[in-house]
This record gives sequence, structure tokens and C-alpha cells, in this order.
Amino acid sequence: MGKVLRVSARNARFQQWEALLTNRKKRNQAGGFLVQGVRPIDLALEHGWTFQDVLFDADRRLSDWARGVLDASGGQHYAVARELMAELGEKESDAPELLAVVSMPDVSLRRIKAGPGFLGIAFDRPGSPGNLGSLLRSADAFSADVVITTGHGADPFDPRSVRASTGSLFSTRVAHADRPQDVAAWITGQAGAPVRMVGTDEHGENELAATDLTGPTLLVLGRETDGMSRAWHDTVDVTARIPIGGAASSLNAAAAGSIALYEAARQRSGRA
Repeated sequence: MGKVLRVSARNARFQQWEALLTNRKKRNQAGGFLVQGVRPIDLALEHGWTFQDVLFDADRRLSDWARGVLDASGGQHYAVARELMAELGEKESDAPELLAVVSMPDVSLRRIKAGPGFLGIAFDRPGSPGNLGSLLRSADAFSADVVITTGHGADPFDPRSVRASTGSLFSTRVAHADRPQDVAAWITGQAGAPVRMVGTDEHGENELAATDLTGPTLLVLGRETDGMSRAWHDTVDVTARIPIGGAASSLNAAAAGSIALYEAARQRSGRA
């Protein structure tokens, strides 16, 4: 472990870390985001993400796990007072042993290539970081190639998204596009089999299970409150609905996305 700097007061460095918790603009300016939790930190290391800073509790004896992360992670290391670690870890009762600031990747669509087996999902203007994180977890579980966010909304580097993904963010490619038309232009530029855009909508033309998802497919998930935007409705090739019963008027966005991803995986596996 190289040189360790100490932070024992709410100085400028602490304020920069604190801003990463809630301020998307600050995260973009810093090119990094705060990672909390053992599993997310381990997965960030395992998948080769770049660590800018590693913060550890200056007031405790570090575990073998924490020392291993410090040895393997690179970046600048900081010994941080326990009460400050508790604030950054957003834990009222206890301070985390370790936190990390990890570099954000390139989220432009141009780096994503859609091959013959492509499966992606686009989330239109996600309103909830928790829902976005849960969708990332499902995308990882069902081997989606990319999760695309469109428009203004929650971002995958919000600590609440990272926590809800249980670290799946680090094994799932993410991208962002301002408008549905940008996604359509990216799809047009892909070589090989055309990618079919399937929008999920409670009034969809077909039931999801009756919709062919075996070819290159981009599933489109609408905003939690009002579904897909008009622009997305005008862009997708087909809309599909998930039949529901009971008193529920609609599904949670992350639940709908998970069902759609599962159905695509089911069809592709050949299961009845």
C-alpha cells in the first residue's frame, strides 16, 4: 500500500465525496461515483473497473478483506475518521470498513455492438434509482448485453442504483442516449441482423409471450408513472403487454422489465 492521506474533518476532499452521494452533475464532473458494500466493491475489482480513491475506517483494525482490496485496487488511499465514514456509508448505526470511488465508464452507444444474439433493454426516463438498480440486477441474471437509459432520469451511478443492483452494475454494460431517435440511429448503424425494438405497454398489440424475442432484440421499458413516451411509441417496431390480474393496475417498472428479460431468455433457451 502506497502513501495514505488522512481525513479527519469535513474538509474539501470530504465534501467532494459527499457530493457524489446525491449530485449527478458532480459525479459527471469528477468522472467517478461512490461504491458502498463488500459485494459491489469485490465485483468492481473482479471486472477491472478503475479505482480513483479507496477510503478506510482509520479507527479500526482492518480485516484481511479490506487489506486485500487496498493492495489490489490502486488509486489514492485515505484513512478517514469513523464518523465521516458513517456519513458517506449512509449508515446510522455503524461505519463501513471500506468505501471506494470508482471511475465512470464511457456510456455512449457507439461502443456497443449488436451481434446476432443481441438482447438489450432501454429504460425510458427512469424515475427511481432503486428500480434502475433492480433492472440492472435482472439484466445481469438474464445475460442482457446492455441496459440503456434514455432522457432525463435516475442514473446507474447513483449509490442507490448501485446498492439495488447488488453489484451487477459492474458486470453489465450500461449506456445512455438523450432521445429514442438516437437509439434508432444506433440500431440502423449496426451490421448484420436488424435489431427489433419491442416496447412494453399495458395496451400492447400482442401478449409478450406471443411476441418473437429470439432474434436481436431491444426491449423498451417505460417510465414508472406514465409508461413509454410518445417518441418511443413512434420508434418501436411493436408493443407487447404483460397480462396481469388482481387489483393491481400495473406492474412496477423493474418487475415488468425482469419479466420481459426472462421471457426473452426463455424463448431463446427453447423451453416451452
